[in-house]
Amino acid sequence: MSEVTVRPLHADDHDRWDALWQGYLTFYKTVIADEVRAVTWARLLDPAEPMNGALAIRDGIAIGLVHHIRHRSCWTVGDYVYLQDLYVDAALRGTGAGRALIEFVYAHARSVGCARVHWLTHETNQDAMKLYDRIADRSGFVQYRKIL
Repeated sequence: MSEVTVRPLHADDHDRWDALWQGYLTFYKTVIADEVRAVTWARLLDPAEPMNGALAIRDGIAIGLVHHIRHRSCWTVGDYVYLQDLYVDAALRGTGAGRALIEFVYAHARSVGCARVHWLTHETNQDAMKLYDRIADRSGFVQYRKIL
């Protein structure tokens, strides 16, 4: 098997992206309406949007995805990048794809002058947290939210 490479999403990646996106949603035991999925895809491809995405490719096959969103901060001059979604096909975890996707986002954030990359994970996602603890700092913050 070859190395994992990461590249930005292209318009012709829809089916590959959608299969991985569905795998991610299944992992988190959630369903997103078709309308939301379609809007998300359009936003990921729109250069005017602050949202971007990328695929991890191995042997010509898309094995993982990442979505990230650039946003302002009151704490720094440079923007932040929120790494919203990260997923690697369950059969191919441990291949370096997750790390490669995160490093891709780090490189993108540096290239556009951002000050921070941050993300959330569920407390039960222990396998992913082993990677995250090696390549990032745990902030200690607890998320609160209100669905509107």
